[in-house]
Amino acid sequence: MEFEKVGSAQIALLVIGTLLFLIIPPLIAIIWTKKKKEKFTTVLVGAATFLLFAIILEKPLQNILVFPVQMGLPEHAAAKFISARPVLWALILGLFPGVFEETGRLVAFKTILKKRKNRETGVSHGIGHGGFEVMFALGINYIIYIVYASMINAGTFGDLVTQLEAQAPGQAEAGYTIAAQLASFSAGDLLLGIVERIFAFMYHTGASMLVFYACKDKKKFWLYPLAILIHTLIDASAGLHMAGVISFSPLMQEAIVAVSGSAVFFGAYFFLYKKDRGNGQA
Repeated sequence: MEFEKVGSAQIALLVIGTLLFLIIPPLIAIIWTKKKKEKFTTVLVGAATFLLFAIILEKPLQNILVFPVQMGLPEHAAAKFISARPVLWALILGLFPGVFEETGRLVAFKTILKKRKNRETGVSHGIGHGGFEVMFALGINYIIYIVYASMINAGTFGDLVTQLEAQAPGQAEAGYTIAAQLASFSAGDLLLGIVERIFAFMYHTGASMLVFYACKDKKKFWLYPLAILIHTLIDASAGLHMAGVISFSPLMQEAIVAVSGSAVFFGAYFFLYKKDRGNGQA
């Protein structure tokens, strides 16, 4: 297999992106906890929440249900049923992260963080959750892309794709897609990734505030299912685009993330966080 070489400019941008995505989230966490005299362990619990509920629990179960072939497993009846119904497929893609991640927040606030009632707790958890997602989703992926770029330039990426194809049919096309993306990677792509992660980070911080107050005040427990609903709708909209049910331009997709992330963050900040006077209720 022959792949187009990845230029030094593309590799430099990937390195810059890796540094940004791996350094900035911990820096935000340090500044926040120092300024607010918050316990850094709350941030770490937020990161652990994402790791456990999104990566360890959600993704494998979702992949087994929806993407068994890509996992090297035989396609089962449920997967065939879901794949034949694009709207259901998109809904499930949104429902899994919605249920698992928001429930993860709920479990964290009900257990490890149950004695931390100050209003900064929700924000600290959100910084940990959203920050770790940035580091995992983009920081680590960019490192992988740098490795792939080096392999392409060394002429060994084709061997990797061949091996993957033998394990899971269909990986050859994915290999060509990745190679094309790396060869054409631009400053605009990096900027778009940064902007998207900013709004996603805002969403996660706002969602943690929603679930925090759902746990803090029994009268506001409805905020927990609301967080699940919002999260599901955001990810399901992307799923509908992937399934070809609706078509979004890249700008429209970013607009959806921007509007939803901003709305959740500022709504939670002004209507919950700012109104919390530290008396046990918001």
